[in-house]
Amino acid sequence: MNSITALGVIAGIITTASFLPQVIKTWKTRHTKDISIYMFLLLVFGMLLWLLYGIVKADIPLILANAVTIGLASIILFFKIKHG
Repeated sequence: MNSITALGVIAGIITTASFLPQVIKTWKTRHTKDISIYMFLLLVFGMLLWLLYGIVKADIPLILANAVTIGLASIILFFKIKHG
């Protein structure tokens, strides 16, 4: 792995991990009142575009980071839609 790929992997891990505290809190409390649904919809849409870009470029760190982050953000979005 070259240094540029390592940088991408580290950035992907940190960015993806940043969603974990909110996912855990939302999962436990089911409280989403203060979370903006529009922000999460835009975020997930943007991550889908990054995922597609990563697929086109065959960039594994970009693909993995965005796929996992989309999953985590979708959990929060699910609870936001279900519990308001």
